[in-house]
Amino acid sequence: MDNQHSDILIVGAGMAGLSCAVRLAGAGRDVRVLDKGRGPGGRMAARRADIDGETVGFDHGAQFFTARDPRFQSTIEQWQERGVVARWPEADTGEDKAWVGTPGMNGPIRAMADGLDVRWGVRAMNISQLNGQYRVDTGDAVYSANIVLIAVPAEQASDLLTDIDPELASVPAQVVSEPCWAVMAGFAQPLPIASDCVADHDARIAWAARNSAKPGRTGVECWVLHASADRSAEIIDLPKEEVGPILLKDFADQTGAIVGAPIHVTAHRWLYAKPAAATGEPARFDADAQIGIAGDYLHSPRVEGAWISGIALADAVLGSQSPSP
Repeated sequence: MDNQHSDILIVGAGMAGLSCAVRLAGAGRDVRVLDKGRGPGGRMAARRADIDGETVGFDHGAQFFTARDPRFQSTIEQWQERGVVARWPEADTGEDKAWVGTPGMNGPIRAMADGLDVRWGVRAMNISQLNGQYRVDTGDAVYSANIVLIAVPAEQASDLLTDIDPELASVPAQVVSEPCWAVMAGFAQPLPIASDCVADHDARIAWAARNSAKPGRTGVECWVLHASADRSAEIIDLPKEEVGPILLKDFADQTGAIVGAPIHVTAHRWLYAKPAAATGEPARFDADAQIGIAGDYLHSPRVEGAWISGIALADAVLGSQSPSP
């Protein structure tokens, strides 16, 4: 197996991992990022589908994000200048302004990954140590590094860290994430629903959005439905082919709208959709062991929470030592 070395290796190229990587690379550190996904997104993923001869996109994970931290607000302004985010007033919540990635939710993730050494489609399977260096086994290759940072969902972080650092693993181990079934459906005609967003956290469909109405989207009438945590748990092990029709019926019953047969429908199961945030610092870094964790579960289960956690972890690394030769 190949052995590839970097000063810092980050596992996870979602918002937390990439905000951390951008900060560290900007400080001159040698950073490599591994991600099991085929491309940018994580829980901000966007999925393409061919419907009636046209390629359309579905935001089947995070639907929008808000910003309260001045640093994150400044970052969003930069993304807006680059054309990778846009305002979506229909999803504003009180004083919080809603933003979406363009042309899909993974727009800012893709922009952050540009210029970084990100290896897509690479799953970290095991972390060990040899001669004072960390070794991350991916099955096809072994990546070594002086510092390893884990920025994946809590349950996955705990599994990776259990053998190498049980104390650090205990932090994500205490986190429980709620599941979510997402349905992506396309229709030949617009659905008779006045609002582009339907939110009811006490209902079977906790969230529904006319995806095709978001800024930068084109194509046929497209909707994304997110089942509530309870409803998702009820049908958690069903095949996705069965989940789509079930949740479309829930949506029709809930809204009273006549939802005709879709011309496209598929479903995706998010096992770790919404974590319960752990208490304490927004990131954890063991300066002696040179290993750390970041993720929304350490701050708040929001896109902004993931960004803040990644920045906090990068700052902890930068404050712990001088760059390795």
